[in-house]
Amino acid sequence: MKTPPPIERLVAELRRLPGIGEKSATRLAFFLLAAPERAVRALADAILRVKLEIILCERCFDLTDASPCPICKDERRDAALLCVVEEPADRAAVERSGAWRGHYFVLGGALSPIDGIGPEDLRIAELEARVRGGAVREVALATNPNAEGDATAHYLAERLRDCGARLTRIAYGMPMGGDLEYADQVTIGRSLQNRSELS
Repeated sequence: MKTPPPIERLVAELRRLPGIGEKSATRLAFFLLAAPERAVRALADAILRVKLEIILCERCFDLTDASPCPICKDERRDAALLCVVEEPADRAAVERSGAWRGHYFVLGGALSPIDGIGPEDLRIAELEARVRGGAVREVALATNPNAEGDATAHYLAERLRDCGARLTRIAYGMPMGGDLEYADQVTIGRSLQNRSELS
């Protein structure tokens, strides 16, 4: 028996999510079909609201529902310390470690010539303007410890070398080829505590 078109359409849309294959999408579709209507409406409403209500912070470019975000507005944090990450999920991972009490800057990705991502595709100009504004004492480059993250860190180090701020790179407590988003809090915390000077 052929699957009804509405279920096929739902499976097709669920498969577009990262990490969701045909089997997982089908399982989720049938779960939603069996769920109470109010639960499905609540899920649909949450998905719609996140698209309508989440914006980028005007200072750090993290995801937030108000700009500037709570971290940028928090006067107890050291605004002279700036941790540069690739994506909002990386910022969340670093923050969960509890090891960073400064501010953040989200680049929006990493340099990847193979994928056609160059400096103009990231927020490098905005980062440079912020650092050269004179209020930043240290820039901790917390890009992922893989080829793209290392290339991005080296590029940023060259761009910011004469900015007057101390440039550091997170230590390799992080595994090579790993992503901050999936690392445990202790590993991220040690990586930040053991960051080193970029020469």
